[in-house]
Parts: sequence; C-alpha cells; structure tokens
Amino acid sequence: MTLLDAAREVRERAYAPYSRFKVGAAVRGASGAVYQGCNVENVAYPEGTCAEAGAIALMVASGETELVEVAVIADSPTPVPPCGGCRQKLAEFGRADTPVLLATVQGARLATTIGELLPGRFDISHLSGTE
Repeated sequence: MTLLDAAREVRERAYAPYSRFKVGAAVRGASGAVYQGCNVENVAYPEGTCAEAGAIALMVASGETELVEVAVIADSPTPVPPCGGCRQKLAEFGRADTPVLLATVQGARLATTIGELLPGRFDISHLSGTE
C-alpha cells in the first residue's frame, strides 16, 4: 500500500457531518512505519481536528518524532494544501525538503515539500536563549 493509498483509506473514516468535506492524511515516520489521520469535526467548528494533525499525533503516540513523507487527499477540484496550523505541525516533525503529495480523489496530484508549503517557518532558533 502506498502512502497515498493509506491516506485514501483513512479518508473514508473521517467524521465530517457538518461540512461533508472528508480529508485523509498519512505520514511515514523515519522508521518506515505509516501513520494515518482523518479530519474529525465538532459542532463547535474551531474544536475540530485536521487529518494531518491526527496522523502526526498517532506518530508521536507511537514513539516517533520524525516524519519523512506526507500524503493528503480530499474530494476537491484541486489538491488541498494543509492549513497554516498543520503546515507548522508538519514543519515541527519534518525537514524543509520532506516530500508532500497533495491529491484529489479524482486523481489530480501536486508534489511539493514542507519548505515550499511553509517558507520562513518558525522554529527553535526563534526562541530566546535556545539554539
């Protein structure tokens, strides 16, 4: 199963009763293990969880803190990029050159990287007294 297949599979389990916009994400940890996440909505909209955040949380809960590849899929006319918060989350656990594949269920694809999605990212070097 490819990383995109893993994202496609978990997308079907997304909980999106309000927007009906299901998103699936999969990340590959440095160990090679694949972690899946889907969006989980809440009637109080800001309280939902993005697919990318869910996949990262599962990776960390499983004991890994480095991702080496990302795939995101949604039913959209064009590939859907991660939101700003998820871009920062991806940057926390991946390098700037980490490949990100964005796709639609109809087959459109866009290959990019974490660095292209979040240039000028905020990182530990910005914290006072730490480097």
